[in-house]
Amino acid sequence: MRRILIWSLLLCTTSMFAQGFQGKAYYQSKTTMDDSWGGRQMSEEQKKRLTERMKGFLEKVYILDFSRSASTYKEEERIEAPGQGGGRGFGRMMMGSFSPGKQYKNVKDGVMIESKEFFGKEFLIKDNLPKLAWKMEGETKQIGKYLCFKATALKRVDELDFSSMRRRRNNDDDKTAEQKKQDSIKAINDPMSQVEVPKEILVTAWYTLDIPVNQGPGEYWGLPGLILEISADKTTILCSKIVMNPDDKDPIEEPTKGKEVTRAEYNDIVKKKMQEMQDNRGRGGRGGRGGRGGRG
Repeated sequence: MRRILIWSLLLCTTSMFAQGFQGKAYYQSKTTMDDSWGGRQMSEEQKKRLTERMKGFLEKVYILDFSRSASTYKEEERIEAPGQGGGRGFGRMMMGSFSPGKQYKNVKDGVMIESKEFFGKEFLIKDNLPKLAWKMEGETKQIGKYLCFKATALKRVDELDFSSMRRRRNNDDDKTAEQKKQDSIKAINDPMSQVEVPKEILVTAWYTLDIPVNQGPGEYWGLPGLILEISADKTTILCSKIVMNPDDKDPIEEPTKGKEVTRAEYNDIVKKKMQEMQDNRGRGGRGGRGGRGGRG
């Protein structure tokens, strides 16, 4: 009886979506910080300040423009409030590079393209659309006015995925109090200095058959209805608003501007630049106070 109800709902809603239909969905993304950031010596007040500085990276709003076969996913433009933006200098610059750029998915052709700018250069990261082996769990819940169904999958994590990065576990028991203090200071000034990423995470999705398209936020797709919620490691992405056939439709087009690279090639470019920047910072630090006079 349950299966008959689901297919009846699917057949009814399918008639609502003509070939030229388009939808717009707004998603709120929130990533929680790992408790180990900053080390054991960081006070609750310091953790609070660090979280506030990182808020621009931890909480974002994204817009998904979708049709039956393609979609674009981009961060909503906003003006940062004072004190937000993830800190200063090298750490902020690098974390900004790790944040997703505008993404284009074509589920018909199995293609995903991400448009990103890195240190003044534009790239088109083009790869096959990643597929997840979704497992239907049989649970339901209401999200807004939509009845949603649960699905789970294991996902391999990209080595430069900021949302899953966490402080590398070090043996603090072997360190002196001064070394622990310096580690805490370094974590505040340069949060990207010591991080690691898990190889695989569990992803939980909630999708609705009321909107029968296999689209979703970010790289997620492949279910028989629009994905309204994603829980992946420390990140939750929740749909807050859907507009079907909006009056002002943004074009869903494949981006063409930038140097075309694969994800692996782009990651190599980022890692090499990170090493170059760290080497330059190290050489500048060895010069002591007098090193400042050598600039210019």
